[in-house]
Parts: sequence; C-alpha cells; structure tokens
Amino acid sequence: MKGMLKGLGVTLKTMGTKKVTYEYPDVPIQMPERFRGIQYFDPEKCIVCNQCARICPTDCITLTGKPNPDPEKKGKVIDTFDVNFEICILCDLCTEVCPTEAIVMTNNFELAAYSRDELFKDREWLFDNDTNIRLDNNNIGSPKGGAK
Repeated sequence: MKGMLKGLGVTLKTMGTKKVTYEYPDVPIQMPERFRGIQYFDPEKCIVCNQCARICPTDCITLTGKPNPDPEKKGKVIDTFDVNFEICILCDLCTEVCPTEAIVMTNNFELAAYSRDELFKDREWLFDNDTNIRLDNNNIGSPKGGAK
C-alpha cells in the first residue's frame, strides 16, 4: 500500500509539469553547434590525398583519383568518393585531417532507409547535402582558430 501511494504521488506531481516531447518530424530538431552529422563533400576542393580514407576507423570511405587531364597541372583529380553509412560512426576524424576542408560535417542526421544499399552514398549525393553545414569546422572549439 505504501509503495502504491508513493507511485501515485510521483504521477500526480509530474502531471502538471511542462511536456518535453518534440513534434518531430513536423517541427525540425535544432541540433547543437558541434553536432556530428552526415558529411558534406566538395569535389572541387579535394586534392585526393587519401588522408580521410586512411584515418577512418571503420574503412567506410572509398576515395580514388586519376591523373590530371591537363598536362600543365600537377596532382590528381577525384574519380570516386563513396561513404558507406551502414558502418560510418560519424566520428569526425575525416573532416579533421582534410587539409583543404573538402569534407565537412553538417547538422543533418536523417539517414533512414528501407534497404542497406541506400546507405552507400557517392560524391554527387554528398555534394548535394549542402544544407546545415557546420560553420565551426576544424576549429576544435578554440577562440582563435584550430590546428590549421
């Protein structure tokens, strides 16, 4: 009996408090400033250094390049850039090592799919993911800039 009255007291106490539920998906959720969401990729900035693919702990990034078609220019141009979001843990390491900030994080998080094949994203899809790009990239929270 004592336990039942105690439980009823908790119920009555919480009935008058403000509700904390979100009206998602009708109202978008505001994510924190340094939220690690889906990556945005700008192929124009990529120098095909492969640092993002090397540092990835899950090996979910596939990056290939080909020699520059212009013989006057050095280096490579990007051929393919694919991310397997089935195993990506959104750790932000790929964006931290990118010297040109070709890959940056966004505040987008919706990756729901009916098939696992839909979780393989190519460079065109990542380039089109250009909304909610995180403004504070590679700054590591320091007031005067980051490691770069």
